Amino acid sequence: MSICPLCQQPNLLAFYKDKLREYQRCSHCQLVSVPANYYLNATDEKAIYDKHQNNSDDLGYRKFLSRALGPILERVTQEAQGLDFGCGPGPTISVMAAEKGIRIENYDLYYCNEPNKLDNQYDFVICTEVIEHVADAKSLLETFARLLKPGGLLSIMTKRAGDLEAFRNWHYKGDPTHINFYSTATFEWIAGHFDWTLEVIGNDVVLFTRN
Repeated sequence: MSICPLCQQPNLLAFYKDKLREYQRCSHCQLVSVPANYYLNATDEKAIYDKHQNNSDDLGYRKFLSRALGPILERVTQEAQGLDFGCGPGPTISVMAAEKGIRIENYDLYYCNEPNKLDNQYDFVICTEVIEHVADAKSLLETFARLLKPGGLLSIMTKRAGDLEAFRNWHYKGDPTHINFYSTATFEWIAGHFDWTLEVIGNDVVLFTRN
């Protein structure tokens, strides 16, 4: 029996099917996920990421990332230490924060794989366009919980799934590396499960506070 990658409940219902993949939605936490048989292997997945040409000199990329970083900078002091979880091949958030006098460590499974970074706790964690790629949603959220100090902030950027009609025409699902899709209801479930406070910042950013 298939179980939800996030809440681990056997409440998966057929949600949508296109010419490439099937999608299922959990009736408990509302996560929309792709069955494991559609996952890419690590080599093929990384090959897609290697095509990304993002770097800290790209003003458009900076503006994009500022949607997730800005709410953090508004709420922390210069003594705060953070982590960019999934920084990619061209770490930029840490550069932007350093310009404001705030230190951010970089971690990425493929491009900055230093597991010791995950042994520490941080005042804040930023995760931009990453969680939709991670198969084990439960483990990922538990990692975030472990990384955050009490009162710590977690800024997540990902496009949020809507209802069936919106999903049917949603470009975001067309990326083969996107396998888990979070809705506002899913983030509300996460907040309740971990006893975090949720703030919806915009169309693709949410901010959690560890209570």
